[in-house]
Amino acid sequence: MKLVRFRHDGEARVGALASERVVDLQASFAAAMTDSGTPASVARLEAVVRIPGSLRAFLALGGPAKEAAEQAVAFAADYADSSFESTPLTASAGTTRLFAPVADPQKVICIGQNYRDHCAVQNQPLPERAIIFAKFPTAIIGPGDSIVLPRISEQVDYEAELAFVIGKRGKHVAESEAAEYVAGYMCLNDVSARDIQFGDKQWVRGKTFDTFAPTGPALVTSDEIPDPHNLNIELTLNGNRMQSSNTSNLIFGVYYLVSYLSQVVTLEPGDIVTTGTPGGVGIFRNPPVLLKTGDEVSVTIEHLGTLTNPVVAET
Repeated sequence: MKLVRFRHDGEARVGALASERVVDLQASFAAAMTDSGTPASVARLEAVVRIPGSLRAFLALGGPAKEAAEQAVAFAADYADSSFESTPLTASAGTTRLFAPVADPQKVICIGQNYRDHCAVQNQPLPERAIIFAKFPTAIIGPGDSIVLPRISEQVDYEAELAFVIGKRGKHVAESEAAEYVAGYMCLNDVSARDIQFGDKQWVRGKTFDTFAPTGPALVTSDEIPDPHNLNIELTLNGNRMQSSNTSNLIFGVYYLVSYLSQVVTLEPGDIVTTGTPGGVGIFRNPPVLLKTGDEVSVTIEHLGTLTNPVVAET
């Protein structure tokens, strides 16, 4: 399932992408209940409980939310042109405003220098341990939102990354069981102010400006991605390919990272872990290629879709 958050009458709802349509999971689940004889008022309340507007809250509900979503998608497939209390069950994916899939995570955990080709470009040895840093949730934006170039930086760079989202609470997770804790995968652009990152000698401040974590377009559930370590990943800047690699080049894989991180912190539903970027970032090009006002940057990962964001200056 491809889970999204979208705008409905000024509020965010959780939906699912299906056949170029966005299924309104709340409306479709409520309609399915009324079709089975449940009063509309009861169905509406039950739909809000089972399919909340926050994807983090949705994931925290676990199995019941997933079952409700599957029921909603199945009902919408049969009654795509129907509505529930004047709310259409589906809308065109091409015209629907999408938000960041998970806008309110407790944690955004980032992994540095985690691609073999990225280390090779920098003439760096492969790290013996995963390099950990963080972004704050205020950095998160969604598809089509603007990356804002900070006034205090002149070297803002792009980084295409595979991110995964935690689906259930875990501590001291064994690597052999780690797949059970991954809800799904999405694209992330680890936007980075290089002058601040390198000047500080640590990475958090230069990595976590507002808008420096574009994510989306959807959270693709793990059952649709049987092997996250064999996905093509690329980034284009104004239509020009700047990064092109495969997640087979990851040094520390998804399941290792779940286990490794859970030895330190309790992982919670909705936590985002972004796994690092391949070679081709702008700062190490000759001459460097850095983001500027008017640019458009797109991250594409096989089976996950394309995340596109314009670039603007801070006002």
